[in-house]
Amino acid sequence: MRPLHLIALLLCLLAPSAFAERLYQVELLVFRQPGEAVLAPKIAPDDWAGTALPITGNERATALDSEAAKLNPNNGYQVLLHKAWSQTMSDTPSRVAVTSGQSQLGHYPVEGTLSFVQDRFTDLDIELWINRFTTDGLVEASEHMKIAQRLKDNSLTYLDHGSLGALIRVSPL
Repeated sequence: MRPLHLIALLLCLLAPSAFAERLYQVELLVFRQPGEAVLAPKIAPDDWAGTALPITGNERATALDSEAAKLNPNNGYQVLLHKAWSQTMSDTPSRVAVTSGQSQLGHYPVEGTLSFVQDRFTDLDIELWINRFTTDGLVEASEHMKIAQRLKDNSLTYLDHGSLGALIRVSPL
């Protein structure tokens, strides 16, 4: 085999793995919707994050600020979490942990994980806990949002879960 053919063959074999992982910006806006809070039958587990990696160090400026401004108490909403970060995605699941508020005995007012698998579209599995604490800092009640959703790049997607809602956008960088 000639060297030129060998190089072409190697490029064909290596190219899919080089393009399999891409960098994305993810922005998540979680809010309470009008109406009564729907409490989960169980509180958030102590190992809520599992093996998910925190987004700390990968955070970016938010772009959904005008949408967040519309979700105000005068309209019956309350923003609970608004974060943006960068992460790589591929056909292998990548899981990140997000939090908002002050930690109390290993739990946060808002805590959860997002798992992404990127192929033609991006598949999302999101699990969030909105916690209420006792005066001692123990979780006494939780709201639980668990949704699987297919996302399109650069599209703003609304996730509805009773008393909670979320807006999410995934954009290639």
